[in-house]
Amino acid sequence: MDEFQPPQISSLIGLNDLDIKEYEALYKELHSHPELSHQEITTAKTIAERLRTFPDLEVYENIGGTGVAGVLRNGPGKTVLLRSELDALPILEETHLPFASKKTMRDESDGVVKPVMHACGHDMHMVCLLAALDTLVTIKHIWAGTLVIVFQPAEELGEGAQRMIEGGLYDLVPTPDVLMAQHVVAKPVGRIGMRPGVMLAGSDSLKLTFRGRGGHASMPDRAIDPVVMAASTVMRLQTIVSRQISPSQEFAIVTVGSLNAGQAANIIPQKAEMQVNIRTAHSETRKKVLTSIERIAKAESNASGAEEEPLIETITNFPITENDETTTERLQGTFEAVFLDGFDPEWPRSNASEDFTKLGLAVGKPCCFWFLGCIDSKTWDKAEKHGRVSQDIPVNHSSSFAPAIQPTLKIGRNAMVAGALTFLSNRNNA
Repeated sequence: MDEFQPPQISSLIGLNDLDIKEYEALYKELHSHPELSHQEITTAKTIAERLRTFPDLEVYENIGGTGVAGVLRNGPGKTVLLRSELDALPILEETHLPFASKKTMRDESDGVVKPVMHACGHDMHMVCLLAALDTLVTIKHIWAGTLVIVFQPAEELGEGAQRMIEGGLYDLVPTPDVLMAQHVVAKPVGRIGMRPGVMLAGSDSLKLTFRGRGGHASMPDRAIDPVVMAASTVMRLQTIVSRQISPSQEFAIVTVGSLNAGQAANIIPQKAEMQVNIRTAHSETRKKVLTSIERIAKAESNASGAEEEPLIETITNFPITENDETTTERLQGTFEAVFLDGFDPEWPRSNASEDFTKLGLAVGKPCCFWFLGCIDSKTWDKAEKHGRVSQDIPVNHSSSFAPAIQPTLKIGRNAMVAGALTFLSNRNNA
C-alpha cells in the first residue's frame, strides 16, 4: 500500500466534512466543567464514554491516574499517536460566556479551594481530537494502519505524560511510529503553523530553601539571616542571562516568581524560600543555567556564614519540544495542501513549554507539534487596526481567554486528520 499524497489528503478532508455540531455542544460542556491537574475524573469519564461509541476501538482508562487512551487497529501499516490534554487551571473565569465555568475545586498542591477554568484551550483540543477520530473511523475503509488516541492528564504541571508512561501506557497501546499534538494560541483563527527543530522552550521550576539561624531583630550578630541570602541571590540570578548567556547565540529566561520568609518584623527567620523558573531552547544552555543557579545560591549562602547549604529541589520539568525534521517536512507538505495560505511553515519558536515529547522520547520515536490560531477574525482585525493586540487580545492562561469555537474546531479537526493520513497507508493504491 502506498502513502497518501498531500492533494489526496486535502481532497479527502473536503469530501468528508463532518457535521460537528455535537462537538460544539461537547466543547461547551467541557468548558463549563473544568478540572485541575490529576483530578480530571469527570472529564476523563466523559472522554472514555465518547470513545466507547466508536466500533472496534479499544479503550483504556486510569493510565497514570486519569489518563485515557484508545486504539483502532485497521490492518498493516504504521502506528500513529495523536494526543490531547485533559486538565484546566486554577483561574477565575471572566469571559462572561453563557457557558463560562463557575466551578471550584480543592487544589491538591496546597489544599486551597480555587476557581477553575479551561484558560489554555485543552477543552478545544479534546473535541478536535474526538472529531478527528470520528472522521478517521468514517473513512477507515480508505486507510490502513493503527491509530492511537491519548488524552493526557496534568500537562500544566509537566507530569501527565511521564505518569502515563510509568502507568503502563505502552503496555496497553502499541508503540507509535510517529506522535503528533497541537495547541490553540492567541493568533487569528485560520492561521496554523509549525517549524522543524525547537518548537517550544524547555522549562524547569526550582525551589530554593536558604537555611539560616533565627533570632531577635535586635541581635542580628547572634543569627544568620536567610533573608539576606535570598535577596542577594535574587539580584545575582539576574546576571546569568545578562552576563553568562550569549545574546546572539543562546536563549534563556530566569524568573524569580516567589519569595517567602518570616512572619514578623522583629524576628529573623530560620529559613527563606524562593521559587525560580528558567526557560531554555538548548540542552547545553539549560545545563549552564541550572549549574549557575546552584553555584550562586551556594555562594551567597556561604558568604552569609550559613552552617547548611541551601536545599535545591526541582518542582516541575518540561523538556524542550523539538520537532523531528523529517516528520515535520512531510507534515509541512500536507498542511500546505490542506490549509493553503493559512499555513506557516516557519512558525516562530514559543517560549512556553509542553511535556508532550516525553511520550516520544520514552520510546525513541519522532514527534511533531503545531499551533493553530483561535481568535475571532473581526476581534483580531479591530485590535490590529488600532495597534492594541497586546492590550485587547487575551492570551492563554488569561481569565478572559476564549477561543472562537468555529472555525477553530473545524480547523483543529482537519489538522489532526491531515496529520494522521500523512503517515497511514492508502488502501486505494494497493
